[in-house]
Amino acid sequence: MTDQLLRAEGGRPAVAVYGASGHTGRFVVRELSRRGFTAIAIGRDAAKLAAAGFPRGVRQVVATLEDPASLARALKGAAAVINCAGPFLDTAEPLVSAALQARIHYLDVTAEQGSAQATFARYASAAEAAGVVVIPAMGFYGGLSDLLATAAMGDWSHADEARIGIALDSWEPTEGTRATGQRNTARRVTISGGTLQPLADPAPNAIWSFAEPFGAQEMVELPFTEAVLIGRHLQLSELHTFLNTAPLRDLRDTTTPAPVAADASGRSAQTFLVEVEIRQGSTVRRAAARGRDIYAITAPLVVEAAERILSSKTAQSGVFAPGALFDARNFLAALAPDLVLS
Repeated sequence: MTDQLLRAEGGRPAVAVYGASGHTGRFVVRELSRRGFTAIAIGRDAAKLAAAGFPRGVRQVVATLEDPASLARALKGAAAVINCAGPFLDTAEPLVSAALQARIHYLDVTAEQGSAQATFARYASAAEAAGVVVIPAMGFYGGLSDLLATAAMGDWSHADEARIGIALDSWEPTEGTRATGQRNTARRVTISGGTLQPLADPAPNAIWSFAEPFGAQEMVELPFTEAVLIGRHLQLSELHTFLNTAPLRDLRDTTTPAPVAADASGRSAQTFLVEVEIRQGSTVRRAAARGRDIYAITAPLVVEAAERILSSKTAQSGVFAPGALFDARNFLAALAPDLVLS
């Protein structure tokens, strides 16, 4: 780890945020500041950083992935870096490499399966050698479902099937989401026969009976990075992740606006519900979480993970799925009131 860490008053180390001026990055910087961390806001554009409205005391640094020296300078003094800049197929590899070079922890919030798979495949040994923790996909898509599935699994060593239903009442995509959609064109994978396999084409449809206010929803099977994470540590024969089709129509409509703040925290009015069912034989276990704004909830998810890594007294290192590293039930409970569990 870095010998000379920047520390906030009270002794909390600094955490860098790459892509800090983006929509999700701003939420993450504010969450770090709220928890008493010194935040280092890193971006590619000085004007966008200046206009981001960061809390007082946030250090702003311009750096690009194309200039490793500038990135190394930006990470100096940090104990961890959170990557919020998609497409992660382009940003994860150089930023993980920079974090390992600096011997600091790395987390990102990718929903891109290819990016998460590459991080596990390329950096497990290097992260262990550097003595740091690397967690890809520690956001709404990926990390949240992995933690819910882990919580539902409980003391089972294996299960026959996991089904994840994600319901959004709408989807106002950010500029980063649209850019990622154009870049992320690979065929999706899910777990079948106990291993990652390509999703059927065309993707299966279903009706999912959610708790109110969503009720019965038309769904399409659409796995995100939770398939990659879950496949690393839970023994499942089958995994099926479904998303309701209504928000996908919003996403595909080029006229759908970007998210608009509906309260003082900057959250939009969007609501979500994630339900997980784990089946072993005829026995089914369930876990669910509801909240507001899939971009905003990513901030407490990834910052809680960073806080637990930095406060841990165990010397774990390597690339991890969140459910493999943390006590899933305890982790999810710590996110109240942003996340309501059932």
